[in-house]
Amino acid sequence: MRLRRPLVILLLAAGTLLATALPAQAAGPGYAALGDSYSSGVGTRDYYADSGNCQRSQYAYPTLDSGRLGASLTFVACSGARVADVQNNQLGALNAATSYVTVSVGGNDAGFADVITQCAKPWPWTCTSEINNANAFIRNTLPGRLDGLYAQIRSRAPGARVVVVGYPRLFQGESCNVLARISAAEASALNGTADLLATTTAGRASAAGFSFVDSRAAFTGHAVCSNSEWLNGLSNPISESYHPNRSGHVGYANIVEPVLRGAAAPVFLSLEPSLTDPAEVTATLAASYRQEAAEAHRSRD
Repeated sequence: MRLRRPLVILLLAAGTLLATALPAQAAGPGYAALGDSYSSGVGTRDYYADSGNCQRSQYAYPTLDSGRLGASLTFVACSGARVADVQNNQLGALNAATSYVTVSVGGNDAGFADVITQCAKPWPWTCTSEINNANAFIRNTLPGRLDGLYAQIRSRAPGARVVVVGYPRLFQGESCNVLARISAAEASALNGTADLLATTTAGRASAAGFSFVDSRAAFTGHAVCSNSEWLNGLSNPISESYHPNRSGHVGYANIVEPVLRGAAAPVFLSLEPSLTDPAEVTATLAASYRQEAAEAHRSRD
């Protein structure tokens, strides 16, 4: 169809007026998501194809919260990341214009996944030394690593609201994974390691002037094998094991978002002491292993 010249001129003029009257929509505030598999979304079983071994997911809490905040997400969290990996490979996501930063890291430095793997092996394998070694690392070495990382984050993103996101307790006294033999005593000791990791990380975050989101309260009632499970137990593929599932990441998003907006961080109050003292861990697990040995002996008779 052929338009007459006057009509063409009118349409072009109208388009010019509209373009002038409607300013371009500004991009949302910058949000950088740093850290390890608990930030990238491992456990949700669905990952961006271009994220490779980092396994970043559309169901991860940074993706959920960036949408809620209307923020522009730079998603660099990566499965398996340690503090040095964040420092070397992820801090390029930060700049003076960054408004929000979340970071979860430290569990891989402490070798927590390897500790769980050892504890899951059947008796006569034990994991006493692995738990005590991880706890010693968290007490003695991890604080310095976190201090260095947090200082670099603040230097690169001086105006950002930085939220350090903690790990939950994994166990709650229930067992449902036949192939993963983690005794009640081992579960208690592993929860103690999670507590030590949380309190240590919270202390270093506070020293840096960052907020710390303690996930332990939110995940209470949603541990491995609970009726409303937010954490995968032993899974196939095994890399999905002991990570938050999609419901867990919604849970994370619900406690991280308010803190990113400036609200006070949640507080976890435990009604029972954590099993972290090396002598107590050793004695408690030794008693448990003696009981397992006796049961194994009776089953052979």
